[in-house]
Amino acid sequence: MSVIRQFLLGALVLGAALFIWISYVPEARPFLDRIGVLSLLGIEDEQPRSDQAAESMRPALGPVRVKVSTVKATVSADEVTAIGDGRALRSVTVRSDTVGKITDIALRAGNRVEEGAVMIRLENEAEAIALERAQITLDNAISEAERVKQLQQTGAVTEVRVREVELALRTAELALRQAQFDLEQRRIVAPISGWVGLIDIEVGDRVTAQEALISITDRSEILIDFRVPERVISGIKIGLPVKIMPLGLRDVVLQGKISAIDTIVDRASRTLRVQARVENADDLLRVGMAFKVGLSFPGETLLSVDPLALQWSSDGAFVWVVRGGKAQPVNVTIRQRNSDQVLVEGLLTPGEQVVTEGVQSLQPGREIIVSDQSTALGVALPSQTL
Repeated sequence: MSVIRQFLLGALVLGAALFIWISYVPEARPFLDRIGVLSLLGIEDEQPRSDQAAESMRPALGPVRVKVSTVKATVSADEVTAIGDGRALRSVTVRSDTVGKITDIALRAGNRVEEGAVMIRLENEAEAIALERAQITLDNAISEAERVKQLQQTGAVTEVRVREVELALRTAELALRQAQFDLEQRRIVAPISGWVGLIDIEVGDRVTAQEALISITDRSEILIDFRVPERVISGIKIGLPVKIMPLGLRDVVLQGKISAIDTIVDRASRTLRVQARVENADDLLRVGMAFKVGLSFPGETLLSVDPLALQWSSDGAFVWVVRGGKAQPVNVTIRQRNSDQVLVEGLLTPGEQVVTEGVQSLQPGREIIVSDQSTALGVALPSQTL
């Protein structure tokens, strides 16, 4: 009798515990329902088991107001940047061809000089005397030649005398030319037009032959030597436009062109020497300045999107594309970033629209309304329920 009483008492305690568990623990009903206990006890599960039923209880999501941009087809550019050194279009170091004392310097440092202008004069008294003597000798030889010519018509002179007079006349002419040349050497003229550098000589200094006196640079155009990697050699051509930025001048961007290309690739650096030419009409540039040179080479055609349209997820970059009035995410691969566009690869078509503003509220397949179009048509947007 005691065994039956203990069994009934245990069943009562177990039933009470099961009732308390079902009543106060929310997870108990789904668990007991899965193992079939509720059906044995005749208790029906009051919780909805259909995902569709739960979904139907959610509020409907309205259209999202967004702004869009158009996908375009753009040719990618292979950008190459190099640092180069500038040098003058022409540069000459003027030297003295003779020995003498400086009597006059007809220019100042930093001034421009024209080709053929006299820059320096040397003492020329001896050369002037030699020129005058040569002129007198020539005049005398001419007079003697004319007198002999008149006598030759009468037969009073021999052929030998005629030859002597002609030789003396020719010698006097050469002596005059030599004297004129020597006098010209006492003047030092500008071989090219350009700008004069610093002058380290003074009036009264004595110069020697081949002594460097003045440097003249023609910087109307600046030549820039730089090197490019061998991978872009096929794209380098004479006349190719380049962007030139002097490192010493802020916010100055100039346009130049490739003017010369070397024929040998350096084995150590695997680079090719290239020369660009840039106009210096405003005289901003100087010889020896450092320049940043940028070259662009056309590449393959890619799709370009607005940088604001680019989004990120665990799978990588993607954009929201407008298709059939709804937003669809499309994964893309970034190929090149520019300041105003991003070149990508993906399942996009030129002319499609991608969302740039309002992406926070988007879900796959959600209807959207473009703000600009809606405003223009005067369409009243329904309120959004999020």
